[in-house]
Amino acid sequence: MMQKLLIVLFLFSYCFGFSQQIDVQHYKFYLQLSDETDRIQGEAEVQARFKHPESSFSLDLVQVKNNGKGMKVDSIKGDNIAGFQQAGDKVNIQLKKAADSISSVQLYYSGIPADGLIISKNKYGDRTFFSDNWPNRAHHWIPCNDAPDDKASVEFLVTAPAHYQVVSNGVKMEEAALDNSRKLTHWEETIPISTKVMVIGAAQFAIARVDSCSPVPVTAWVYPQDKQKGFYDYKLADHILKFFIDYIGPYAFKKLANVQSKTIFGGMENANTIFYTEKSVTGDRRSEALIAHEIAHQWFGNMATEKSFPHLWLSEGFATYMTDIYMERQYGKVMLQQRLREQRDEVIQFNKVTKRPVVDSVSALMDLLNDNSYEKGAWVLHMLRGKLGDTVFQKVIQTYYELYKGSNAETRDFQAVAEKVSGEVLKPFFDQWLFQPGLPKIHGEWKFEKNNFYLTIQQKGENIYQFPLEIGILDAKGKQTVHKVFITKAKETFSFPISRKPAKVVLDPNTALLFEGHIVEN
Repeated sequence: MMQKLLIVLFLFSYCFGFSQQIDVQHYKFYLQLSDETDRIQGEAEVQARFKHPESSFSLDLVQVKNNGKGMKVDSIKGDNIAGFQQAGDKVNIQLKKAADSISSVQLYYSGIPADGLIISKNKYGDRTFFSDNWPNRAHHWIPCNDAPDDKASVEFLVTAPAHYQVVSNGVKMEEAALDNSRKLTHWEETIPISTKVMVIGAAQFAIARVDSCSPVPVTAWVYPQDKQKGFYDYKLADHILKFFIDYIGPYAFKKLANVQSKTIFGGMENANTIFYTEKSVTGDRRSEALIAHEIAHQWFGNMATEKSFPHLWLSEGFATYMTDIYMERQYGKVMLQQRLREQRDEVIQFNKVTKRPVVDSVSALMDLLNDNSYEKGAWVLHMLRGKLGDTVFQKVIQTYYELYKGSNAETRDFQAVAEKVSGEVLKPFFDQWLFQPGLPKIHGEWKFEKNNFYLTIQQKGENIYQFPLEIGILDAKGKQTVHKVFITKAKETFSFPISRKPAKVVLDPNTALLFEGHIVEN
């Protein structure tokens, strides 16, 4: 989905009581933006399917707070609407008669967004509008069912001063000049997506197509002052997109726009319209891994989406490891191992202060943007790859995506796919790495005696793990022999014959295991 927060600006609590009596089918938002005020005028057409006969339902929308920011619903229309109340962060809508199928409602509202739609100035002092919805911040500026497991198609019809270019999800349907130096831009996304990746951006942009090998248009939208550097940097998206198509499967969307923006994140994987921090444009392509991460999210996070946020690693861990695989294919195994060692160090440091599992029910959603969701999630996939082999692992990834594209999944769903494809029982693997906190803490001792190498491994952590462990034995000339043992107990001793005393012994020489530890000569 996204790289971790550059700066955590806010902490957001997550309420699991989302409005789940409806399944939204389609949103159509009419928005008016202005240079004279931060107040927006909005009209929302919401088409929803009722899961059960209901006499009322609710949508998420933050009402006006004491600071004057928030949205006020002025009126609601619809053939079956009896009335409404706006209370807290909900719009409660009463129906004339119980509905049990698809119904439509139109909401007319206005206000100054406190969040979700960032209205500010960019680094050059130019006014910009960028939505930034993750995780559940869309309802700060649009009425919606703001949950990751309610996907819908969406249209944005944005009226703004004519000097702005407007970008959004999907395909541009219309761009028309209006009176008073204003312009209407209409974008439509026909593939159902979560509200967290619905987006608009309005700014003065330089725009270019940068694709040469991708099956869909790939564009760069950058500040005019960064035109040369931005087009060069974002052109990387073309062959990155092609790589993931080859590795995972067909790209679902009809375009890929790469946008320099005011997102509070390093990057935000809005569906086919990725917003990158404005600092991502450097002219030297140092943001290659960031671009790969956000493009990987178009498969994992946008199309195959976590059912709820405790399973965020299905987005972030996947995007992180898909980036690792891309960098491996681009620059070789040494690059992969370097990235994995850095990621392992981050997990170790994180787990020294935070004792939580990867599948985590923490209520402050911004707290999930951590090394468990990203780096540990990536390491779990790396170890699964090592366990299954490259061919089977890739088949698991492809099968999981094919099965859950356009819908939502939990961790056990991915486990079931991996078991079916591989034919292996993987519950112990998933349990220890994803559902319990921590990682193996290893103390190793070795000795050489009578042409035998003796190895003792102790697990020092709170939990006892089961895992394969490689031992690298180096001679005086630096030649390495690798032995593999399987650890199942708190303390175990192994031995195998060798002809002379090692010059050096190392744990995990091929960077295959997530662990903290060391080995010493006894």
